[in-house]
Amino acid sequence: MKSTLVRQSLAGLRLLLVMTAILGVLYPLAVWGVSRLPGLRAGAEGSQVVVDGRVVGSSLIGVDPVPADPARDPYFHLRPAASAQTATGPGDPSATGGSNLAGDNPELLAAVGERRAVIAAREGVAPERVPVDAVTASASGADPHISPAYAELQVARVARVTGLPEAEVRRLVAEHTSGGVLQERVVNATELNLAVAAAS
Repeated sequence: MKSTLVRQSLAGLRLLLVMTAILGVLYPLAVWGVSRLPGLRAGAEGSQVVVDGRVVGSSLIGVDPVPADPARDPYFHLRPAASAQTATGPGDPSATGGSNLAGDNPELLAAVGERRAVIAAREGVAPERVPVDAVTASASGADPHISPAYAELQVARVARVTGLPEAEVRRLVAEHTSGGVLQERVVNATELNLAVAAAS
């Protein structure tokens, strides 16, 4: 009886050691090794954006910048976040997600109307010119992409504040626009803001 218990305990211990080596060492090393293959490394590292040897963000995560002086706002802004405390303010990055409000919810309609008025005033245009993605929150609240129409709406302000010619700002927008025939065209505002800062 005792020898059977010892044999079973040793067999269990051997299995534990083998599985620890396979699942705790070899498997993680294999996954890490695959992530080093060409074309996979950037995604495995979080698609980091590096400027002057310093990581300044991720091309997959949008954080809406807050200007120190709203009257001299040099940034392209993202879609609003459902967790934002103000109409167009940045959301809480620890609480990403949509509002889960129905399209005809009075609270959502009021928020959209308030956002449209604030953005129209900021860009100096009629409220009807403000595109839909400028006033509706993304599902995650951390989407770095905006529509080309929303980027175009912001070009004049960014050019005026940064001192760059509008044609140069439009060129930067075009460089950071992706998509096309089978995908919706989008502008990566995170990378665009870094390009504008470098150019100005």
